[in-house]
Amino acid sequence: MNRKEKAAFVFEKLEELYPTVPIPLDHVDEYTLLIAVLLSAQCTDVRVNKTTPALFAKAMTPQEMILLDPKEIEDIIRPCGLSPRKSKAIHTLSHMLLDNHDGQVPQNFEELEALPGVGHKTASVVMSQAFGVPAFPVDTHIHRLAHRWTLSTGKNVDKTEKDLKALFPKESWNKLHLQIIFFGREYCPARGHDPHNCPICQKIGRRTMFK
Repeated sequence: MNRKEKAAFVFEKLEELYPTVPIPLDHVDEYTLLIAVLLSAQCTDVRVNKTTPALFAKAMTPQEMILLDPKEIEDIIRPCGLSPRKSKAIHTLSHMLLDNHDGQVPQNFEELEALPGVGHKTASVVMSQAFGVPAFPVDTHIHRLAHRWTLSTGKNVDKTEKDLKALFPKESWNKLHLQIIFFGREYCPARGHDPHNCPICQKIGRRTMFK
């Protein structure tokens, strides 16, 4: 198979296995999604979902969040790791939303990425999952699978994102990135992976290491 044929097979198989996909991070609006995605950096979605209820019980809006001391935020989110940095980012971006955006989460990449703790991947998740804007957030799991399936030669997530966007229809991006994540967790893990029992790798082969 060439790369386009592999992409077509991946797309078809993921649609078959995951016709609908939930958003993994629990949230109630754009702001709580933004905070949850920020917390998910170098942390599992499961742990974030166990942590955010305690935080959101105290503050679910920027107005409420700025009333908390950053140390209090840090203590609550400690299980997510990097808590000093993340608590400062949450507190500061909440101030910025109030000062610069009338308390609303901005709906464009430039303004989102100007917020502390919000990189391109976080902005992409918010744009796709909160606002429905086509985006292809590439985390380390998608980067790994795109390489394993030889859909990308990217040495970094930026190049992988560009390669995947070129292979798949724009209208599929928002759903597809979640489908890949769910597939990776269920069938194609980083360790202990058996390609003979993987619905994709057994068909299209795999690249075994980064070069």
